Amino acid sequence: MKPTAAVLTLLMLLAAAYWGLDSSTPAYREDAGAPTGEFSTDRALEHVQAISREPHGVGFPGHSRVRDYIVAELEGMGLEARLQEGYTAGDWGNLSKAVNILARIPGSGNGKVLMLLSHYDSSPHSSLGASDAGSGVAVILEAVRAYLASGQKPVNDILILISDAEELGLNGAGLFVNQHPWASQVGLVLNFEARGSGGAGNLLLETNGGNAGLVAGFTEAGVAYPVANSLAYSIYKMLPNDTDLTVFREDGDIEGMNFAFIDDHFDYHTVLDSYDRLDRRTLAHQGSYLVPLLDYFSTAPLEQIKSGEDFIYFSLPFFRLVSYPFSWIWPLFAVAVLGFLLLLMVGFKRGRLQGSRILQGFAPLLACLVFNGIAGYLAWPLLKSLYPVYADMLHGFTYNGYLYIAAWASLAFGSCFLIYSLFPRLDAANALVAPSVVWLLLCGLLNAYLPGAAFFLVPGYALLMCLLICILQEPANPYVLSFLGIPAIWLFAPLVKMFPVGLGLKMLVAASLMSCFIFFFLLGVFIQYPFRRRLGWLGILLFAGFLGGAHVSGGFGPDTPKPTSLLYIAHPDSGKAFWATYEKVPSQWTRAYLGEDPSPPDTLGFNTLSSKYNSGFSFIREAPGKPLPQPVIEVLQDTVINGQRRLSLDIIPGRDIHRLEVFSGETPIDRARVNGVALSEYYLANRRGGKLVTHFVSDNAPTRLDLEFPSGQPLDLTLYEASNDLLDNPLFSVPPRPDDNIPMPFVLNDAVLLVKSLHFE
Repeated sequence: MKPTAAVLTLLMLLAAAYWGLDSSTPAYREDAGAPTGEFSTDRALEHVQAISREPHGVGFPGHSRVRDYIVAELEGMGLEARLQEGYTAGDWGNLSKAVNILARIPGSGNGKVLMLLSHYDSSPHSSLGASDAGSGVAVILEAVRAYLASGQKPVNDILILISDAEELGLNGAGLFVNQHPWASQVGLVLNFEARGSGGAGNLLLETNGGNAGLVAGFTEAGVAYPVANSLAYSIYKMLPNDTDLTVFREDGDIEGMNFAFIDDHFDYHTVLDSYDRLDRRTLAHQGSYLVPLLDYFSTAPLEQIKSGEDFIYFSLPFFRLVSYPFSWIWPLFAVAVLGFLLLLMVGFKRGRLQGSRILQGFAPLLACLVFNGIAGYLAWPLLKSLYPVYADMLHGFTYNGYLYIAAWASLAFGSCFLIYSLFPRLDAANALVAPSVVWLLLCGLLNAYLPGAAFFLVPGYALLMCLLICILQEPANPYVLSFLGIPAIWLFAPLVKMFPVGLGLKMLVAASLMSCFIFFFLLGVFIQYPFRRRLGWLGILLFAGFLGGAHVSGGFGPDTPKPTSLLYIAHPDSGKAFWATYEKVPSQWTRAYLGEDPSPPDTLGFNTLSSKYNSGFSFIREAPGKPLPQPVIEVLQDTVINGQRRLSLDIIPGRDIHRLEVFSGETPIDRARVNGVALSEYYLANRRGGKLVTHFVSDNAPTRLDLEFPSGQPLDLTLYEASNDLLDNPLFSVPPRPDDNIPMPFVLNDAVLLVKSLHFE
């Protein structure tokens, strides 16, 4: 290949990759002056700013302010806002009083109802909730306002549910689905969520049956910027993550669509989830979903959404959402296998393929996969050993994480170029046989075990076309080969970033291997490059450069603050008190209380509270005692009936608290009600792990326990009573964090924790 053609095709491929990523979302332009009947991102941003002024988790002062704001906005549109209030405990024993906000736009028909859903509570205790899920609430408020202002009249009723207590266990959604009479009328839910503060909004379909009706409706609605693939939901179902929509599917058998963005995952559930850090383009993308879907599904027959058939789907520039039935999976695979075998026959017959050369082609391919698989697998453990403080980023994705993704992608491409440069006599036709075989084997496995990824076969057809061209032409046209590689770039380049961003940098191995696969799809043109070795060393140089950039930017500052945690734990029964932290590498702010040589928690015999991602206390230190008011325990009933002991008691806070966690040890609890809410027998038998209930307290309400357990067995209850006021409590003088520190998410933080034991013989 001439150097000019090599340079032009390389630029063509780079431009295609950039354009494919950039064109997936709409551009953001200031549009505060848009006509009243049109959606305005800037007007939605005003809602985000109002909602995210302060943390507003359940039980915190900002919570009711945000609720009042949303109610006022709905009523300002001429809608009647209703509140649904009640205690729920979800599936994990997380009790809270949820206050849902509801409004309804009547339609001219009498069919199923379209629901628009997001939640207004933020994660306790420090998250500002601009993205999660202030962005969802804002998009719904602005889209509904524009819809009403346009004068459109829906056929289907449009139900707006701004749910509460999503962060505590999907409690508000559970309250609506299981207790509200409108729930049975809902035919489709459009739910808006976030797990970061930027990036494209990803479509995830939730259904108990087939998704064909959802895919068909989404396609007919004409969404301009879909970002979706059926693999994402297959992976999502394997993860311990849920949204409100999960409750609608599991408890109500109601179909739905999730729209969620995940970039800048390090902002998730932190004080950094702020108005300033929310990507404006991301908010515009969420709006570009809701507006056409609201127009379409407000008149579509929602009774036809349910289907027994599943579709494969994926998005591509120009083509938007591409879909086809699951029933096509194996026929398409059979055609690909047959086509490959025919190509082998033609290649051997024309003398373009030789067995020895084909076998030689497997050597560099396997070397690339093995090297980059190992490099990607060891990446995160190596980085954590070099930078132990990364362990305090519980998201598993660091502020400089994008540089690490770029580094390992560069290493993958660089190593592939270098490895293939060691085989100068390997021609394109024989070289392409190995990736074709590997890809067909992989697609066969995916079809069988992960059918949502069956669309991986689609660029395989382009790979087979490249093989055909290389068999028929010598040399093959590099521009045609490059063009045929573009679908693979558009499909797989986003996945290079998506896996480590969404699942953490432990998935750098996925970025490495996905980069290898992109290289293999472009192998027909790459193997003809006269400067493969130089491109290889360029990739290694970029790898080193990105690593250097990550190292330089790996420190903490005001824009990239270190997550820190500090708790005061009082044991009035023993008269002891401790400082505690979840930090693996304590900050200077934390060390002011833990000292320079804090103790591991087990050295003082303290059973630490677990938290999300199985985080436990890392260090503790004895602290001076404080006169903390203790809870008042009132035993209301203690009787034995038919061999069952019935115990009822009220736990009344002696101070303002936000959370009460109750553990009941090894004694089997046959039945339990907490503030009138029954805990499921399944939860009590299989999910307790010693924990009976976590009550996220509103208005300093007491906790009533009604328990039944076998008589003759003693019962030990341990109460963990927490208030998130360590920095404001007059009994303490803890200074504010420095600018380069923030409260650590996912754990109990900035808390005064009182631990009290109760024993019943």
